[in-house]
Amino acid sequence: MASEDDLSTPREIAEDREFKVPQRAVRSPEDMATWEKSGAYKMYLQFILDMNNTVKGRSCIAAYQQNPISDAILTILNTLLEWIDQIPPIQQPQRFGNKAFKIWFEKLRKESHEMFLNLFPDKFHVAIAEIHVYFAESFGNPTRIDYGTGHEMAFCMFLCCMFNINALTEREKLAGGLIIFTKYLDVVRKLQTVYKMEPAGSRGVWALDDFQFVPFIWGSAQLIGNPHIEPSDFLKEDIIMRYSEHYMFLKCIKYINENKTGLFAEHSNQLWNISGVLSWEKVNAGLIKMYKAEVLAKFPVIQHVLFGSILSIEVASPYNPRPYHRMMEHRPLPLKQSVVSLKDAKEPDLPVEEGEHESEHGSEGAIEEEEVHQGNSLTD
Repeated sequence: MASEDDLSTPREIAEDREFKVPQRAVRSPEDMATWEKSGAYKMYLQFILDMNNTVKGRSCIAAYQQNPISDAILTILNTLLEWIDQIPPIQQPQRFGNKAFKIWFEKLRKESHEMFLNLFPDKFHVAIAEIHVYFAESFGNPTRIDYGTGHEMAFCMFLCCMFNINALTEREKLAGGLIIFTKYLDVVRKLQTVYKMEPAGSRGVWALDDFQFVPFIWGSAQLIGNPHIEPSDFLKEDIIMRYSEHYMFLKCIKYINENKTGLFAEHSNQLWNISGVLSWEKVNAGLIKMYKAEVLAKFPVIQHVLFGSILSIEVASPYNPRPYHRMMEHRPLPLKQSVVSLKDAKEPDLPVEEGEHESEHGSEGAIEEEEVHQGNSLTD
């Protein structure tokens, strides 16, 4: 049995370690129990929680240590941004789902694997067939021309794998969460706006956001302890304009304001409710709880998750949950202590459409409102 210290020690790729192309394994709602006991579930959730603790109180615009791998990932993401400029939207009768995205995605499918081989050191090439699949799944669906939390989850799984194989180490953990992840958000937001991508399974006013979830979690962690910005302040235009480049949460709000019209309380009711919570600690804990219940526990999302040798569908040992790589300098709290229980608000599940149009979102649980705002919006 491996000791706790063994599990927290960064590892090189063993010569005899075998990788495999990830495949789907959750094919029916009955398979969700297998997912929730799997090494992949434990590893992924630990990654989300560890990164959440890592970015607390940190700004996105500070300088953080990087390595050649983090530089390579940023180079690839910047290249993807350039491709969007090179592949403009086509003229079509439909307002949403511009078919030029299919061209962009096909270029991604054909060229990104070779980019990984060219930019990553040789010792990591053995793992590329596995980790690249998560990367390629991170930018939307070319058939439906939509994007949702499942695609975002694929990129987080990609980062999780990069730490597992020690391509990124504890020294690069801040760069991973605050530089690489925010660059990824730049790419997908540009895809969403240029190609008018549909939200995958959006529930409108009842959803936290049409497209993203994780930047609200990590972004709220960034704001914990901030002496200048309280939860009630994120709706203020001057706060958004001044600090949106510093904090992911505020950048998300800025993006929503740029792409939606009307009262904030009407088009983003769940986020508006968050402005009534008294502290960022409670906001953060509530968002983690919501993510576990309304993303990680929803079959319409998890049916698309891919499992390989790193993020395995196999049942995790009670002693070794296949940690991706202990990122924190100090041991994290047990999950039951890390996730503070707020109000267990549940909304009825909506029926899932048949075929490829199944939702990637489940119902979004509500964060407890500590104050009830009336008519509160950026335009008031």
